[in-house]
Amino acid sequence: MLKAIHNQEDLKAAREKAEAVVEKLKAMKLQKAAKIVQEGYEETLSYFHFPSEHWTRLRTNNSLERLNREIRRRTKVVGNFPDGELALMLVSARVRHVASTQWGKRAYMNMEHLREQILEQEGHL
Repeated sequence: MLKAIHNQEDLKAAREKAEAVVEKLKAMKLQKAAKIVQEGYEETLSYFHFPSEHWTRLRTNNSLERLNREIRRRTKVVGNFPDGELALMLVSARVRHVASTQWGKRAYMNMEHLREQILEQEGHL
């Protein structure tokens, strides 16, 4: 049900879907869940204020999860660390390596879309 809110085409449709989800939860006698959704859904829709090309990257944390998997993979090889300093050194080295590779240098988002949207809103286009 919650994914359906974020799969809408625009902010208005997402808000309408969120209200429908709240009503459905109330009909299912899930009052606490309905209250949580009703009080919190607006905060999760902030990505709609950005260009649609950026929505997926803004509402997910895939790149952060990828980095965490890479760090986990390297720390499993070592096993137990004698102290926190060594763990921090290994993680820092891995983050530096990722940042210096092609994966770390790719543009995460094309900021030209955002620039165009800002200019449109200001009336320059």
